[in-house]
Amino acid sequence: MNRQEILVSKGTDLLVQHSHARNAGTKLTLDWFEDIAANRSATERRAATLTTRRTVKKEYQAAWLVKAITCIDLTTLAGDDTAGRVHRLCAKAKRPVREDILEALGLADENITTGAVCVYPTMVPHAVKALQGSGIPVASVATGFPAGLTPLPQRLAEIQYAVDEGAAEIDIVITREHVLTQNWSALYDEIAQMREASGDAHMKAILATGDLNTLRNVYRASMVAMQAGADFIKTSTGKEEVNATLPVSLIMLRALRDYGELSGQTVGFKPAGGMKTAKDAMNWLILMKEELGLPWLQPDLFRLGASSMLADIERQLEHYVTGRYAASSRHALA
Repeated sequence: MNRQEILVSKGTDLLVQHSHARNAGTKLTLDWFEDIAANRSATERRAATLTTRRTVKKEYQAAWLVKAITCIDLTTLAGDDTAGRVHRLCAKAKRPVREDILEALGLADENITTGAVCVYPTMVPHAVKALQGSGIPVASVATGFPAGLTPLPQRLAEIQYAVDEGAAEIDIVITREHVLTQNWSALYDEIAQMREASGDAHMKAILATGDLNTLRNVYRASMVAMQAGADFIKTSTGKEEVNATLPVSLIMLRALRDYGELSGQTVGFKPAGGMKTAKDAMNWLILMKEELGLPWLQPDLFRLGASSMLADIERQLEHYVTGRYAASSRHALA
């Protein structure tokens, strides 16, 4: 089997999507998380060694990078977003890799797209229109993103607005104070109401882990969010001083795995913020593979919240095809 046949084989295998029942949640069960301990030094050591113990090279790396593209929530969350910018981003989501590169990879007929496009609620109608017929879902941040400190009725109304405008996924933010004061019932009730307001839209709970102070708090907040019905747990808004890190992600994945064993239900994971390179994408793919296995390398259970990362992935794929590195400006996004 030559290298292109390996790429097509591995790429096609990785593109197979699976479906699973949504997380129905459970009652608030403090016994599942209240006495948990988290060893920071051990967590950091495990996260550091995961990405150095093995490497993925050549056609295998190219296949993994294609996989990463299908798991990206291509995102614009800027104060100067416009309908034009959203339309350009959606065009990139529908065709994330140049046609000549896809042809060289043998993937021109595989309909490679990003996992979703993520925007503010007022930009949802523009994204829905631009993505019509593509099968790419629109995700909307909501609930007073990024701080989440508007009154709860307004946060719930914002979810409803985004859903009414066509959002298929809702990325909510939690009240960090509830975690910092250990008010688990308030956190559970808040997220449960947000899940109800989301209706048929999949709900991702953003924990803003950079604001939670300890890994123990990260684990507890993850568990409460899943008990309240979150379909995904997400690291960050991208607006905190510290966003997605491998140690924090490792703790969240351990919580996700424990929840699955205790409840029998499956929940997805989304790191977001600060991820800019193809190497970052590879690091999180390796983390998912090592901790949870191949089922979590699918866009229904794993997303990467990013924008500029896609440009670097496309650049690396061009290097694989041509043997030359293009200037970063050749792969600019909207």
